[in-house]
Amino acid sequence: MCLGYALCNWIDYGFYNLPTSTLQWRLPLAVSMPLSCLILGVIMFMPESPRWLVQVNQAEKATATLMALKNRIEIDEAISIEMAQIESSLENARQERTSLMSIFSKNKEKLGYRFFLCIFLQFVQQMCGGNLISTYASTIFQDNLSLGVSLSKILAACALTWKFLSCFVSYIAIDRWGRRAVFMISGAGMSMCMTCLAICTSFPSSSHSASIASAFFIFLFNSFYPIGFLGANFLYCSEVAPVRLRVAMNSVSTANHWLWNFVVTMVTPVAIENIGYRYYIMYAIISASIPIVVFFFYPETMNRNLEALNNTFVEASTVFEVVSMARKMPTQEIEDDSVDGSAQDGKKNLEEKEYA
Repeated sequence: MCLGYALCNWIDYGFYNLPTSTLQWRLPLAVSMPLSCLILGVIMFMPESPRWLVQVNQAEKATATLMALKNRIEIDEAISIEMAQIESSLENARQERTSLMSIFSKNKEKLGYRFFLCIFLQFVQQMCGGNLISTYASTIFQDNLSLGVSLSKILAACALTWKFLSCFVSYIAIDRWGRRAVFMISGAGMSMCMTCLAICTSFPSSSHSASIASAFFIFLFNSFYPIGFLGANFLYCSEVAPVRLRVAMNSVSTANHWLWNFVVTMVTPVAIENIGYRYYIMYAIISASIPIVVFFFYPETMNRNLEALNNTFVEASTVFEVVSMARKMPTQEIEDDSVDGSAQDGKKNLEEKEYA
């Protein structure tokens, strides 16, 4: 997604310098077609979800997929246990069929709470200012900072290229620091950047120093945003949703994501023109709420077994206990000792890690 935004802005700048004609907008639109076809072709070679394969009675393929995902050469006890947990979870889901409306009723699985976790995460993904910077970076440089059209387009393309490069931090951090950490670091950093951007753009556009500072905080914002909100938010929603409602919850939360994307896209030009720097204060406040809400309500899901995590939601007496209970859950970082011939040690390690 970030690479697409960056390419869009560089292509926009390139075609801006062409003589005025319909090619200025026709060719940029056509550029996206080969990439869409590439994605369509690659999808055909992606493995199916192990849970879906078990659901359609293809247990052998599900086992093979799990082995590939966990880099196992042969079926070991860890794979067997996880397959059994998946089958048990799906069987329970078949016996307890519920509709999406059950989210809004009181139940032991705390479906409403889990639905809130998904909805809020996708809401702040748009309302923290990420889409504002991605879509209207050149407008901010041009209208707020009174820079030239050509320079504004170059700076916007550079800012989004930097955002793409910053995505690699998330790739490393998400399975090292945990989901909660990346959300809180990202939210705190974005709030700071939006606060500073509001302060800098409150000065007259003739202030050269304020313009430089504003550009700096736009780039810095694009360093923090990808850490927690360019992939981790979608991953987390699939991890906290129960199996039988995973598709429904993810569908609604993703629709909510694009709804606020539409709102930001439509409102931003009017807001920048009418309220100026005050517009960024709203994003600063929303971003500041992310670390607080995540700290108290979002359980860690990194290296947690999804079926065991579902039991944690059930066993917690209140939503305030879920985070602390999830923190005490053992992880799934089980080493495959069969590679070095120490099968007995592998079994002992598995028993220590298994969720009781």
